[in-house]
Amino acid sequence: MSLQTHLSQLARKHEALEREIQDAIHRPSSSDQQIAELKRRKLLLKDEMNRLQGQSTLH
Repeated sequence: MSLQTHLSQLARKHEALEREIQDAIHRPSSSDQQIAELKRRKLLLKDEMNRLQGQSTLH
């Protein structure tokens, strides 16, 4: 898998998590803990994307 393909997949997952977070925020049955976990996962994806983009600029 190419780096660009991997970054695209991570970006799609990041966007999906953003939609899931927004849905959870507007759903009364969602707990703060659930929302925080979704945000943590989204941040990890963003960190991974930034790391990979940084590596690609070094080459």
